[in-house]
Amino acid sequence: MASISPVQVIAVTSGKGGVGKTVVAVNLALALAGLGRRVMLLDGDLAMANIDVMLGLGAERTLADVLAGNCGLDDVVLQGPGGVRVVPAASGARGMVRLSAQQQAGLVHIFDRHADQLDVLLVDTASGIDDTAIGLVRAAREVLVVLCDEPTSIADAYALIRLLNSDYGVSRFRILANMVVGPREGRELFAKLLRLTEQSLAATLQYVGAVPWDDSLRRAVQRQAAVCEAFPRSKSATAFRAIAERVDGWPLPANPRGNVEFFVEHLIRAAQAKSA
Repeated sequence: MASISPVQVIAVTSGKGGVGKTVVAVNLALALAGLGRRVMLLDGDLAMANIDVMLGLGAERTLADVLAGNCGLDDVVLQGPGGVRVVPAASGARGMVRLSAQQQAGLVHIFDRHADQLDVLLVDTASGIDDTAIGLVRAAREVLVVLCDEPTSIADAYALIRLLNSDYGVSRFRILANMVVGPREGRELFAKLLRLTEQSLAATLQYVGAVPWDDSLRRAVQRQAAVCEAFPRSKSATAFRAIAERVDGWPLPANPRGNVEFFVEHLIRAAQAKSA
């Protein structure tokens, strides 16, 4: 029997909306696929799903249909650019509330079976500190916090990190500065956040890099495409590829299957909490 490689589960999150979190998730997925990694991108915003729209994929079925027993996960997964597999979210999560224990175990098994074909499961969470976002972030092995150079973005990123660290024991956070003028601004933004956390939290923050704002990002969004695909030579696409190389070097979980199972169990709990 062939050995099963560990799956890196990464939650892409933010303290507030409007910081380009979903754009980061989409382009990081493509950049990792460009390194030869087998990537699945899960839309973890169970209320305001939009990854399939952003990529112009037009999902006909979502995770809700899997949960209702109408189809299998293979029927839902969309083939995105660069070979990235996209799982559209179940908009509104009431179907998860009605899952029996057997159905919940079945959902875990479905994702576990796909783990044989994955290197990275990238999860785009909802913004903020609601139960759904927190549940998915806690279930991931790696937490990538996206922020931009706005006072509210820094304050809300700090609030998110403080909650996850103080209430749930999450101790390691990867930080990405988005829509910056240049590398220096990105590092200064990270330094601001680091000063806040060092004063009051027992958390480790690690700087992943910065994505500069350029007009190619706006044009890519208008085209319903990833900038890494539409404008591969742009400054932002180059930055995403550099960040993907760093992400690719992050340590993998020791248990090949356990992390995916753990994640899906929390996906169910988060949806139940959202709909309670």
